[in-house]
Amino acid sequence: MGEDIAAMRRGYRRPPLDERELPADPFALFSTWFDEAAASGVVEPNAMVLATSAADARPSARFVLLKGVDERGFVFYTNLESRKAREVAANPVAALCFGWLDLERQVRVEGSVERVSQDEAQQYWRSRPLESQRSAWASPQSSVVASRADLEREVAAIAGRFGDDVPLPEFWGGMRLVPVSIEFWQGGPRRLHDRLCYNRAGALWTMERLAP
Repeated sequence: MGEDIAAMRRGYRRPPLDERELPADPFALFSTWFDEAAASGVVEPNAMVLATSAADARPSARFVLLKGVDERGFVFYTNLESRKAREVAANPVAALCFGWLDLERQVRVEGSVERVSQDEAQQYWRSRPLESQRSAWASPQSSVVASRADLEREVAAIAGRFGDDVPLPEFWGGMRLVPVSIEFWQGGPRRLHDRLCYNRAGALWTMERLAP
């Protein structure tokens, strides 16, 4: 680490956001920002930090991939015996953070977590590459394993067991974060960044500006 970390900074140059010009529906704004991130060549624009906590309030965070979004919420898939799944079972609230740094943008989402339907999980499972299906079966996610070689052997065993028709495991499925707040952050000159937060009020959303 040869550089002075404290001295590392960059100036932001995005034009200010005007709340009067933004949609009343935060999912419409998210869709616009997501499409712009994807079109700009951002690596893994659907990568998001998922923060969960156990019943003792000890937090943990990791990147996962967004696999669906609509007015119901944000969907990701996981091993249901993983640490994140266990924490959600004990404390079914979570937060997401999308960081599209090349565009000087961030989106934060907070809300409750629910399981997606079996039909939804099955439909997504069938869209996954065959090797990903086999690895999902072979990997006891978040558990200690002796070696990578053991995982490779288990993948080979799964291939021999199921061939090319790998079923959806009972221990694997989807989760949907149902948001109560969605905050859009955009970098601005002189550290006067824009922070516009949508908060759910029943079936509607309200918007407020937060100080940067």
